[in-house]
Amino acid sequence: HCCGKGRNAKGIITARHRGGGHKRLYRKIDFRRNEKDIYGRIVTIEYDPNQNAYICLIHYGDGEKRYILHPRGAIIGDTIDSGTEVPIKMGNALPLSTV
Repeated sequence: HCCGKGRNAKGIITARHRGGGHKRLYRKIDFRRNEKDIYGRIVTIEYDPNQNAYICLIHYGDGEKRYILHPRGAIIGDTIDSGTEVPIKMGNALPLSTV
């Protein structure tokens, strides 16, 4: 079984008006944000067609890079913190017990 795009195993169109479209690059997004007490810097802001939303690439202090959903109002160069002792600010991630 192959490809899909509205075609069967012989390559014949079986579902009309399906398939085609623009090629999409899948970007894995970090929804957990479980890095403890570490800061990161926003490097790029990109549009993600799979999520239909904007995402930004974060370079963390330990050299790791991750995508997160773009916090409204954040710009390139802003610092993003995650952990238990971080201030309550747009883009920071902290447990609900500390809010």
